[in-house]
Amino acid sequence: MESTPLSTLIRRYLNEELSEEETRRLWETLREGEGQEQWEEALLSLLQDKQLHGHADPARMEQVYASIRPAGTPVVPMGRHRWLIPAVAAVALTIIITSAVFWLSGRRQQPLAKHTPVPAHEVMPGSNKATLTLADGSTITLDSAGNGALAQQGNVQVVQVDSGQLAYKASGSHTGGALQYNTLAIPRGGQFRVTLPDGTKVWINAASTLRYPTAFSGRDRTVQLTGEAYFEVAPMPNKPFHVKLNNMDIQVLGTHFNVMAYTEEATIRTTLLEGAVKIDAAGAQTPLRPGQQLRLDATGQLAVVNNVDVDEIVAWKNGYFQFNHEKLPGVMRQIARWYDVEVAYEGHVPDREFGGKISRNSSIEEVLKILELSKIHVRLEKKKIIVIP
Repeated sequence: MESTPLSTLIRRYLNEELSEEETRRLWETLREGEGQEQWEEALLSLLQDKQLHGHADPARMEQVYASIRPAGTPVVPMGRHRWLIPAVAAVALTIIITSAVFWLSGRRQQPLAKHTPVPAHEVMPGSNKATLTLADGSTITLDSAGNGALAQQGNVQVVQVDSGQLAYKASGSHTGGALQYNTLAIPRGGQFRVTLPDGTKVWINAASTLRYPTAFSGRDRTVQLTGEAYFEVAPMPNKPFHVKLNNMDIQVLGTHFNVMAYTEEATIRTTLLEGAVKIDAAGAQTPLRPGQQLRLDATGQLAVVNNVDVDEIVAWKNGYFQFNHEKLPGVMRQIARWYDVEVAYEGHVPDREFGGKISRNSSIEEVLKILELSKIHVRLEKKKIIVIP
């Protein structure tokens, strides 16, 4: 690896071309303090690539560089003949490089929050938290509950097996009686994971709820969702799995898929990653293949989109915001749900598109800095982000 220029390694890293071993060795070298000067030079070279970015305003170049340089290194003044990153390219490049820096920081010191001063505005990234409502109506706050058994629902024990993860363990077969339902509610600024009684794994995003029986004893397995969740359904050929929304029924046997059904979004989107699903919506049954997405809008119109970027769809589950030509309101809705903030606009809404990704562990200051670098001006008032002209 020593014979490969750092600028080449950085480019390969950003293009996700480095092997796990190469990535590990690269970060170990930087952690040990070796190659710091080469790292600086490589970053500058990458940012100054005229073939990628054209020409620059020195003041703006210094802003971008200062936002991504490794902590503790001096700011290097920019010359008069540098390039200017166009608004969209600036966001894409800055988000990707910033996420790389956060990745290194996260590997070196966990959890990140312990090393970050608590800001006066009290806006923090989301975390593992949820409220579980049991069949008898009692509730358990899961972000404060310790690991271990939480409740008994018939012959099924509810267990928090790890921070942010719930599981159901049956002590015998469920032979009869009325079904008992539990509801897992995730607030804004939260996320949680549950393993259902049949072994199906569900990751649930912020501002979402999942209602499900404590045992699947009938001919099928049915859950109800609002918001967004990613499912890895346990295969049971003779017992199909159903996800019910307001105007949609998703039927699967065993597969991986994501459902986004927030009321504030223009469409309900079901994206298939593996297996097969059949969706009953708007009076029609529509099958999906891996890589396809079904969209249902408020008027009942259906559309199937091929070859979607599944990494973008499930980025939230993997700890990232990821955008691909996303308009500003869509970006801000995701930020609002995860950071539990209100968003308001003064004047017109800027017509900008965004691309790239950033860790969901990022502070709100880092996220707003990226918007500012793309000339999206904002101010933060307590728990409200105001977009200004």
